[in-house]
Amino acid sequence: MTGENFAATRQLLGTVVAVQANFYRVQLDEENEKMREIREMREQDPPHLPHPPHPLLLLCTRRTRLKKIGQQVMVGDRVVVEEPDWAGGRGAIADVLPRQSELDRPAIANVNQILLVFAVADPPLEPYQLSRFLIKAESTGLNVLLCLNKSDLISQQEQQQVSDRLLSWGYDPIFISVQDGINTDQAARYLSNKITVIAGPSGVGKSSLINSLIDSANLRVGEVSGKLARGRHTTRHIELFELPSGGLLADTPGFNQPDMDCIPEELIHYFPEARKRLAVASCRFSDCLHRDEPECAVRGDWERYEHYLEFLSDAIARQTQLHQQADPESTMKLKSKGKGQSQYEPKLESKKYRRISRKTQLQDLQELYRDEE
Repeated sequence: MTGENFAATRQLLGTVVAVQANFYRVQLDEENEKMREIREMREQDPPHLPHPPHPLLLLCTRRTRLKKIGQQVMVGDRVVVEEPDWAGGRGAIADVLPRQSELDRPAIANVNQILLVFAVADPPLEPYQLSRFLIKAESTGLNVLLCLNKSDLISQQEQQQVSDRLLSWGYDPIFISVQDGINTDQAARYLSNKITVIAGPSGVGKSSLINSLIDSANLRVGEVSGKLARGRHTTRHIELFELPSGGLLADTPGFNQPDMDCIPEELIHYFPEARKRLAVASCRFSDCLHRDEPECAVRGDWERYEHYLEFLSDAIARQTQLHQQADPESTMKLKSKGKGQSQYEPKLESKKYRRISRKTQLQDLQELYRDEE
């Protein structure tokens, strides 16, 4: 639907910023043709016209037509809202515009980039966990930003060591301290005029960062568990927050270990350092999994190669499980041999021995006597 059609049908365009049950909070575009019309009319005869809410938020339902055709409405969707009830702050979503991108977990549309937030201390930075989050973020095909919080708890020399290590991975991290207000303005510049998903393990300061960037957010902040050195989950649903400099920031429910649900053959392309190797050389086999195949261009002494082998084993195991679910009569199973090594083996048939019932034994004897007669 074009902008001319919006004006002709007197409908409004906006973005879904939150979904709760069957209701959708929609933030209207300030440049809607209808909004400009209302403002102009109010200047001429203010007492007789409704005053649009500020900020321009409406609580909307979904039209039955969308439900019948199975059109899902997601956070981040660009939607068409029919003539709203300004006094009640209500409206109805009449249409959903085509999506530029779509994430399943979290369920959010039209995202431009992912901001991963980790802490360099309290809880300590875990390379394996960070690597797992980075691979999950890379698998979306979106731009990935890495922000390291609580930088005030480590020395400048330690910061440099962490920075050098992550540069070898292919990432240039932003060191911040939400508590001391260090470099938070630098992080905000990367978020301007974009829809950004913020993710990372619990307790690293995601909610604190959002609160520092957006005064109206007022998110609950969790403490780090002393026993597990992990943060407590504080975010319970997906919501988009408007940034003062423009753009929207999505907070997502915290999780500690994202699923490794990528295709085994594609996994290597989610490692920037491996992509760099493949850009200057190619493997002998087009289906190379970069384990023990001859003339492999990737296998080598780069730091995260061991991570790759472990993630590859997880990805193969998941793919095998999906195949077995699709084909329950399969006679093969995947057996892991460690360090990313695995092979298919035939399933062992298990025989179940049950005692024959007395009724069955009696029937067999009766049939035997009849045959003898």
